[in-house]
Amino acid sequence: MTASDAGPAPWTGRLTGGGSGVSVLVATAIVVADMVGVGVFTSLGFQVKDIPSGFSILLLWTVGGIVALCGVFSYSELGAMFPRSSGEYNFLGRAYHPAFGFLAGWVSATVGFAAPVALAAMAFGEYAKSVVTGLPPIPLAIGVVWLVSIVQLTGVRHSSTFQLISTILKVVLIVAFLVAGFIIGVPQPIAFTPQPGDLAHIVSAPFAIGLVFVMYSFSGWNAATYIIGEMNMPQRDLPRALLAGTLIVLVLYVALNAVFLYSTPVGALAGQLDVASVAGRAIFGDFGGRIVGAMICFGLISSISAMMWIGPRVMMTMGEDIPALRVFSKRSVSGAPAYAILFQLAVANLLLFTRSFEAVLDFIQFALLFCSFFTVAGVIKLRITDPDLPRPYRAWGYPFTPLVFLLVTGFMMYYLLTERLMHSLSGMLVMLSGLLIYAVFRRRPVAAGNSSHRE
Repeated sequence: MTASDAGPAPWTGRLTGGGSGVSVLVATAIVVADMVGVGVFTSLGFQVKDIPSGFSILLLWTVGGIVALCGVFSYSELGAMFPRSSGEYNFLGRAYHPAFGFLAGWVSATVGFAAPVALAAMAFGEYAKSVVTGLPPIPLAIGVVWLVSIVQLTGVRHSSTFQLISTILKVVLIVAFLVAGFIIGVPQPIAFTPQPGDLAHIVSAPFAIGLVFVMYSFSGWNAATYIIGEMNMPQRDLPRALLAGTLIVLVLYVALNAVFLYSTPVGALAGQLDVASVAGRAIFGDFGGRIVGAMICFGLISSISAMMWIGPRVMMTMGEDIPALRVFSKRSVSGAPAYAILFQLAVANLLLFTRSFEAVLDFIQFALLFCSFFTVAGVIKLRITDPDLPRPYRAWGYPFTPLVFLLVTGFMMYYLLTERLMHSLSGMLVMLSGLLIYAVFRRRPVAAGNSSHRE
């Protein structure tokens, strides 16, 4: 059988992580770690410029979390149906065609995770410099990526321990900041209950545009779908991990924005990029900026760890299906996809050295939204075309929850097309280039020894 008529490998009941199972707690930690980056610490300053209402701001973040939950329900249904690592590569290949899955996998495996890793690492270096003056950001960024990669190369067991500890530390530090903010902070004259005029803010264009950037902060809610094959009981644990992780982040995001507004004058926040540092100084005095910088540094380590774990699983799974990429499916003695990890490490380092990660992130945003949109649409498609397929988990609120997610994601794609047309078209070109590569790969015959990967 050739790769042209071979779909993704069928679920065999075997773990694809070398036999080491990932618990639902660790999977939840991956979701939390991947979601909580720097977005929530930088977005508020631009939102309060046009929406100077505490209630409207908290509602904005709540709506973002609800939309993310709508995506969670759909991804959980697909993940329970097709419990194989690699996220959209697996889902789109199953719901539509292997070529569609390859396009998503191509973006994710090349720059889809490497660029956010580089951005998070660079942010780590910049925040570390604010904590200890004189530290060089680039060497620090490269060093943290290498450190996390070495941990990933040691295998799932050590990766799980590192991920769990680093994520718990992140959450503890954020909760400590929240408690300190509400206890020590000087209350500001802002109301978190509905006020006259809030309705006008909620139905305004700034609210809709603000939701676009809030959704970027919530991206990562699907992180556990990239390691389904390594879970102990994927049909049960994946929905739990996605739901628990997203709910935790929703609570943290709403609480963080509440403490920023509660402790800091709106005028001091408006237009500021680093609202967390502004709030930190308002709560703790001049030393507050360093406290917040240290908190974000620790948090970014867990984010980088999560992305360095889940990203290589896309290339690993593609290597299981595609002969030309088979080297990336090879695992070390400890079960780590070593070549796939080293590939993502090399790309992230290249992006850091060339300072091109921000440009890459700009032009892949549309492609990533495009893949998420059609993944959720795939739930509706399969309900119609294959109603008898076993569904260990069925999306809660169907068909309303998928439709809500599609509506908001469609608006985000429309916004990018109108505001960043060239960036969006560049992202589509990256995806379309995958078609050419897929056309080459699909003509390669599958070795007889790999027949177990084919249907």
